[in-house]
Amino acid sequence: MRATLLVAGLAAAFGTALLQITGVLAAVILNNPVLGDHETTLLMLNITAYVFIVIAVYVSGIVTTNTVATVVAGRRRTIALVRLIGRGAGEERARIAREGLLVGALGAVIGCLVGTGFAALVAWAAVVAGLFPAPGYSYLNAVVLIPLGGVVLTTWIASWAGSRRVLAVRPTEALGNAVELDSEPAGGGTGRLVVAVALVALGAGALAAGIAIGQSIPLGLLAAVAGGLLSFTGLTMEAGRFVPPVLRLVGGLFARTQPGRLAVENTLRHPERSSRMTIGLIIGVTLVTTFAVTMQSFRDFIAVAQRAQPEVYQGTSQVLGSITAIFTVLIGLSALIAAVGLVNSLSLNVLQRTRELGLLRALGTTAAQVRGMILAEAAALTLTALALGVALGFLYGWAGTQAVLGWIKGSPGFLWPGVPWGMLAGQVVAAAVLTLAASVAPSRRATRVSPVAALAVD
Repeated sequence: MRATLLVAGLAAAFGTALLQITGVLAAVILNNPVLGDHETTLLMLNITAYVFIVIAVYVSGIVTTNTVATVVAGRRRTIALVRLIGRGAGEERARIAREGLLVGALGAVIGCLVGTGFAALVAWAAVVAGLFPAPGYSYLNAVVLIPLGGVVLTTWIASWAGSRRVLAVRPTEALGNAVELDSEPAGGGTGRLVVAVALVALGAGALAAGIAIGQSIPLGLLAAVAGGLLSFTGLTMEAGRFVPPVLRLVGGLFARTQPGRLAVENTLRHPERSSRMTIGLIIGVTLVTTFAVTMQSFRDFIAVAQRAQPEVYQGTSQVLGSITAIFTVLIGLSALIAAVGLVNSLSLNVLQRTRELGLLRALGTTAAQVRGMILAEAAALTLTALALGVALGFLYGWAGTQAVLGWIKGSPGFLWPGVPWGMLAGQVVAAAVLTLAASVAPSRRATRVSPVAALAVD
């Protein structure tokens, strides 16, 4: 459960740092004689902070659910054994959920402390750099209980949801090989598909309502966020239906070599597992792209508005630049939560294929080819997440831009989404780094396995 502990800690640290830094910025705005009357900026700042906290807790919940599901798959034979000696499936599932509750509580407490320290460090660095004066803000604030409680509750619920696979383990599996079936279905049943389609439809309606409301009042962003969460939840539920086709297309880039072909076949052999491994990263990329598109659109709008009404938007660019820089770091933490899920899932995936890797080594596959195969798997999953996340991020970013800026004086009504070229380039670089990082530990594990020992595994 170390990955779950890390995810819970990161989510709590993210939420705590976000609220503390928001409090610091609010104090700066209220104490600044130029910006003191900018109630709109303060309102937008608070709305954005709570929106991103909801998103961070949502990301941690999805990653935790997928991590626990993967852990259960790795413990399948052990679970079958305890079932064989008399433990009920419900009892075993409740035990895993209790583990999640304890781990979530520990991670949340650690994360709150780390997040508060990080916020204080960022504020100090900003003051030293001259971005704004000393805010006079107290970090002993009860507001940190919001992310703490949210992370504990989410981790517990996610552990319960991810452990549902325990119910499918048969006690007799302890008497033979207990691995996930190669014919694992891509997607759920008809009922799950209907629910997913309904959520996507409701989410699309809420996004449209947020855009419409945003033409008159700033609260349209709340409806747009609700629409984004609903629609993305629907997509997440049926990720096994749309991720594998994209993964197959991306896999064509690696099909020229034998390790590359094996890597693609491995990812497609378990479409549901590959979707679980990818969806957390898709969320992270979508979140980063959404924020980048929204802020770039905001900057483009302010640049035009300042030329028309310089007295109205006096000082806004400086504050916007500071907020963008700080929030970019925080959004990076949220993406890191998703990356943890990919690294952990890929490591467990290699662990479950010990015998397969041993057979490949016994047939003459070199250690370098095994490393290449693991690297190609990580690259295919990362590129798939990058492609889907950028596409969804531009859609959500445009909707958020319309909901946020449509009501502001001087807005043209319809706004084209800004293209954050720097952020897109940064995501490509981050994807390359993540691919290498995600493949290091699994590659080391795979190449250190003796072929004879691996073939002896039941």
